[in-house]
Amino acid sequence: MALSLKTGHPVLKLCKQIEKWFGQAADYNICVTYAMKEDLLENWNIKATVLYDRPPQIFHPITVEERHNWFVKIGDKYHEFRDKFAENHTLKTAFTEVIGDSITFRNDRPGLLFSSTSWTPDEDFGVLIEALHVYESTYNITKKLPKLICVITGKGPLRDYYIEQINSYNWEHICIITPWLEAADYPTMVASADLGVCLHTSSSGLDLPMKVVDMFGAGLPVSAFEFKCLNELVQNGVNGYTFKSSAELSRQIIGWFKSFPNNKEQNKIAERMKSQLTKFQESRWDENWNLRVKKLFE
Repeated sequence: MALSLKTGHPVLKLCKQIEKWFGQAADYNICVTYAMKEDLLENWNIKATVLYDRPPQIFHPITVEERHNWFVKIGDKYHEFRDKFAENHTLKTAFTEVIGDSITFRNDRPGLLFSSTSWTPDEDFGVLIEALHVYESTYNITKKLPKLICVITGKGPLRDYYIEQINSYNWEHICIITPWLEAADYPTMVASADLGVCLHTSSSGLDLPMKVVDMFGAGLPVSAFEFKCLNELVQNGVNGYTFKSSAELSRQIIGWFKSFPNNKEQNKIAERMKSQLTKFQESRWDENWNLRVKKLFE
């Protein structure tokens, strides 16, 4: 409301007083970050308990076989996931192949980048477009980068505007698809990616992006736009990366996919981050609720 109305608007003043009165009158208050906890205490005289968002069990790492089956399924609609030379698309995708009785990743597979956006001014999608344009230019110079498939999910008012921008670039080595996924398929898509990107910026600087929580639950490291309290979720260089500009994001994407998937040093970094995410996955929504908040209702 404060973003859409002037600071001294009477409705805004009234709502603020109502929130403050009820907040102070409550027996207990719950908030989602320690930054918000401090803000409530300092500016509202409200004491709150922090309850971090945690992913539901549906977001979890998946096997190579599960990824293969997903690529086969989504390849029926988006042929970018297929191997265009394969006679049997159930045996070979752009990323995986069946060899004898086993399913393995292909050494010549493209990189798979994933992002979820609301296509609103709150998320400047142009930052990712600029970073990808640098990736395309770098691809032609170094010849050490894989082709990149970028899956961008979500609906919003600026979608057509940004799709028009994307199409104007005519990239040769980057393909962007914008599927609308069923609720059951979304976690599988997240878990199938190599790197996630989050463009969320908090208007208050006091909340955290749930999409990153879901990515972490699926074991997907992320590059996330930095803001005030993001470090309560994403530790730069530990379980993901943070960036403040398209230039920083482009360096992170290029560094992640350099000589992909055969860069041993980068693979070690990825595995180290995923091991950190394994610790994150130990606390799920139900367990976190029971530990932090359930006692308030007993």
